[in-house]
Amino acid sequence: MSNQEIRDPIHNFIRLETEEMRVLDCGPFQRLRHIHQLALTYLLYPSATHRRFEHSLGVMELASRVYDVITDPDNIHESVRSIIPRKFDLEYWRRALRMAALCHDLGHLPFSHAAERDLLPAGWDHERLTLELIRSGEMEPIWTAMKVNSEDVAKLAVGPKHYKDSRFDDWEAILSEIIVGDAFGVDRMDYLLRDSIT
Repeated sequence: MSNQEIRDPIHNFIRLETEEMRVLDCGPFQRLRHIHQLALTYLLYPSATHRRFEHSLGVMELASRVYDVITDPDNIHESVRSIIPRKFDLEYWRRALRMAALCHDLGHLPFSHAAERDLLPAGWDHERLTLELIRSGEMEPIWTAMKVNSEDVAKLAVGPKHYKDSRFDDWEAILSEIIVGDAFGVDRMDYLLRDSIT
């Protein structure tokens, strides 16, 4: 499988497999090229122009790095080893995590969180819209071709707080924490790094 490289000012190069590029090229992801990460902040700070597109790529890169560390057979902590089922496809979960990280912000609107109340129907937020986009008819053939379950991607992308349809087992909880964890989630890590260069 050949890899594509995207130059990034924070992480140097972000690598994607050819099949992962289908997610990058789809409409729901391409719209993130037009959504500022910091809403209207660029009007006051002219260099604060980064978009949710490159942030999402950065989150995927960091999630991959964390996953590789916690699943490294030479370094895996016993507390994690006991959670991973014996017949476990680590490559499958790495791909699902990467795609969840890449898609975690699909539901964001222009003007970020400030616009959700006025632009979305009652009871909706960007996490719910993210779930709908991941499950959409446009993206389902991509998941099928990648042999990744869209519900696994959805669960990991928004975490237990926003995914109400089922319970998370310990492994899914760990993986979603990698992305959306309040203390050390890679979503937060990337936006703090990215925002700091503006």
